[in-house]
Amino acid sequence: MEEDVSSPIVSEMRLTSLRGLSVYLPDGRKVGIVHDSVIDSDDWKCSHLFVRETDPELVEDGIHLAIPWRWVRGINDIVTLRWFPPTPIPKNP
Repeated sequence: MEEDVSSPIVSEMRLTSLRGLSVYLPDGRKVGIVHDSVIDSDDWKCSHLFVRETDPELVEDGIHLAIPWRWVRGINDIVTLRWFPPTPIPKNP
């Protein structure tokens, strides 16, 4: 069962457990691996997931990404996204 990520508060323990999880697009393509979470210090909420080892077919040169938390649909053994921009994402937009 996937965790509801719409809740405004995500525990620190849960955020650290995201490290190393694979991130997938709605169509099943793998984006990369969660390296860390970015916390907004104003309200102490997760604002982004920092993703490494990205697929060069989705992201030019496989550069690292900061994926907005609002794009995350669910979390279980993997992170699934609800949305992702058209690919490939250019290195220098």
